[in-house]
Amino acid sequence: MDEPDWAIKLKAFYYKYLWWAWQLILAGISGFFLFFGIEVLRFAYRLNDPFIFIIYFFASNLIILISAVLLIGFFYRMLGVYRQIRKRE
Repeated sequence: MDEPDWAIKLKAFYYKYLWWAWQLILAGISGFFLFFGIEVLRFAYRLNDPFIFIIYFFASNLIILISAVLLIGFFYRMLGVYRQIRKRE
């Protein structure tokens, strides 16, 4: 069963414009959490209580790790799509 013409146009519009915007929004959110994790890590080194320091230290490292991996993944996906588009042209 063939798709209607409007669905094909909608998909073409989505993959041409909205997909890139969505990926940039996700990369921006990931970048924000990367920055937030670094700030939490900096705050952890100002603490005097060793137990609280360990909690903040590992929490910040988890935030940094997850957001960095997501940021790399979003850019890797965008790079792959960009290479596919350049290959077709």
